Amino acid sequence: MATLNTDIRYIKGVGEARAKSLAKLGITDLRSLLSYFPRAYDDRRSYKKIAGLIPGENACVCAVIAGEPRLSRIRKGLDLIKLRAVDETGALELTYFNQSYLKNTLHTGDAYVFFGRAEGTPSRPQMTNPLFEREGAHQITGRIMPIYPLTAGVSQSMLCKAVEQGLAACVDELPDILPEDVRLAYQLCHTRFAYENIHFPTDDEALSAARRRLAFEELFLLALGLKLLRERRTFVAGKQCKKVDLSPFFTSLPFSLTGAQRRAIGDIARDLTGQRPMNRLVQGDVGSGKTVVAAALCALAAQNGWQAAFMAPTEILTEQHEHTLRTLLEPFGIRVGRLTGAMSARQKREVKQALAGGQLDVVVGTHALISDSVTFFRLGLVITDEQHRFGVEQRAALVRKGEQPHTLVMSATPIPRTLALLVYGDLDVSIIDELPPGRQPVQTVCVDERYRARLNAFIDKLIGEGRQVFVVCPKVEDTDDIPSELKSAEEHAQVLQRTFPQHRVACIHGRMKAKDKDACMAAFAAGETDILVSTTVIEVGVDVPNAALMIIENAERFGLSQLHQLRGRIGRGPFQSYCVLVSDTRTEESRARLKVLCDTADGFQIAEADLRQRGPGDFFGNRQHGLPVLHIADLGTNMTAVNDARDAARAVLAADPTLCAPEHAALRAQCARLFAANDGHFN
Repeated sequence: MATLNTDIRYIKGVGEARAKSLAKLGITDLRSLLSYFPRAYDDRRSYKKIAGLIPGENACVCAVIAGEPRLSRIRKGLDLIKLRAVDETGALELTYFNQSYLKNTLHTGDAYVFFGRAEGTPSRPQMTNPLFEREGAHQITGRIMPIYPLTAGVSQSMLCKAVEQGLAACVDELPDILPEDVRLAYQLCHTRFAYENIHFPTDDEALSAARRRLAFEELFLLALGLKLLRERRTFVAGKQCKKVDLSPFFTSLPFSLTGAQRRAIGDIARDLTGQRPMNRLVQGDVGSGKTVVAAALCALAAQNGWQAAFMAPTEILTEQHEHTLRTLLEPFGIRVGRLTGAMSARQKREVKQALAGGQLDVVVGTHALISDSVTFFRLGLVITDEQHRFGVEQRAALVRKGEQPHTLVMSATPIPRTLALLVYGDLDVSIIDELPPGRQPVQTVCVDERYRARLNAFIDKLIGEGRQVFVVCPKVEDTDDIPSELKSAEEHAQVLQRTFPQHRVACIHGRMKAKDKDACMAAFAAGETDILVSTTVIEVGVDVPNAALMIIENAERFGLSQLHQLRGRIGRGPFQSYCVLVSDTRTEESRARLKVLCDTADGFQIAEADLRQRGPGDFFGNRQHGLPVLHIADLGTNMTAVNDARDAARAVLAADPTLCAPEHAALRAQCARLFAANDGHFN
């Protein structure tokens, strides 16, 4: 009897060669084989008469072979078999390529069921290379058949047979990890039934029940694992902060904090005075003032004798943050430095020495901060900006440079409110949902190529008024494998330079060296460039208050949240700003998506719409968070299941906070497997 850990090689019918091919799909043992779910299904339960075949549709036909198959040699390496099959309504022409053995397999007068795409015409129907089996066999027809994602060397029939053998080999090795009371409360089927019917459903109802059970299980394990990670922090002693009067800091600001900013700072202050290390996400829309919140936190840390490390994804962004923090903190005697890979060896050495000796209170840097040569005198606070740009291990490496430091992650990528607490379940969440007063909303319109002349005139007008322009393209350069109608940054920059010879045009994209990108962005920020043509590399970038227009070419190629992030690069100054979405899309779906962006500037509303329209995908950056990937569950369309799973997880942990009860052993083990990227925190 096989176990779920049994190597795929030892499953009947697989062997060494097929195991190597299956490994390309991530299938290495019985567990991964059974968890490799179909992407779609073919309903082969009903048969059609030959006269009822519709060209272009897949169909099953039961017919009798009429006459001997004819073998033809077209050329070396290519032969074909032609034959006729008939039923009481007509005749069907069948063609098979390079399957000469069929001449002795398909026998005149015998009945077979054929499944394939109908071709030809209604009066002369044809099929090419259809699947077939003897009438009544019901191995590949007469049932709902799974369709799996494939790779070279792996066929649908091979995968189907492997899964069938895998299910047969582990009759008693599919334990139901859901507590029985949870399964009954939510009317979920047993594990065995779910796995059998997700792969080979007996009918539509069985498939629906299987999907519902497996989706619930994924969400339940996600919620359970995140709650365990969160609760783990209650058992770890953190650096307790003494209360600090921040009113002098607030008074020194050249602006008034929004209510949302004050709430976030209050949340952080309570965390720091508590017994456990802070682990908080500050999530705010573009331009909502997250950096000021981080500055207040750095002030709290410094006045408690701790150092703060502030990690940002780009060199130029670190320069911006350093300037902001120096302006806000140095009047209070808080020393701010910067560390990036582009600095000279002498500069880096001086900063590292100052950090190790305690002469710096705050350091802003790129991933250079996690270098082995960087040590801190007393690291008590770690801040990560645009946290989705860093992997789990990068953030963890910086945290390990201190002894249980407090951590704050910041994100300008809105997550729908309904999902943030689940997705970031191991974090406390503060949401900044107000923009600073006086900020003018960006006027957004969607146009097509017919408006190009008017758009060019508008560009010229704004530059004449002293403003600058962003132009975003979906690709770097023209290539044969990407549709030519898509604008490329390099080519479009040349077009714009020819169109506006009197203006300064530059181009920036992800294939450039980091130092070249930073130099290009710095020149734009300094006003040395009028038009900056870019790919989405500017999605996370430096503020340019003078930029008043953003044009996004082929806007239908971007997700709504991404478009919103791009739009957030403008509207930072005192001028009215504009975003123009250029799209010739004719699909109602694409037009509806773009209309959402034109109708609202609320990033959270946009995120909700984006999630509904395109589904979750890697929306939450699960791989970046070390979270398990969801294969069945859909975070975007079934909030009832999300809430049910969260409630069930909360109830289980209320009764058994560490899942140490014998009946929860399998549940705990599965959480450990799924959250393996989180340093074994379940062990």
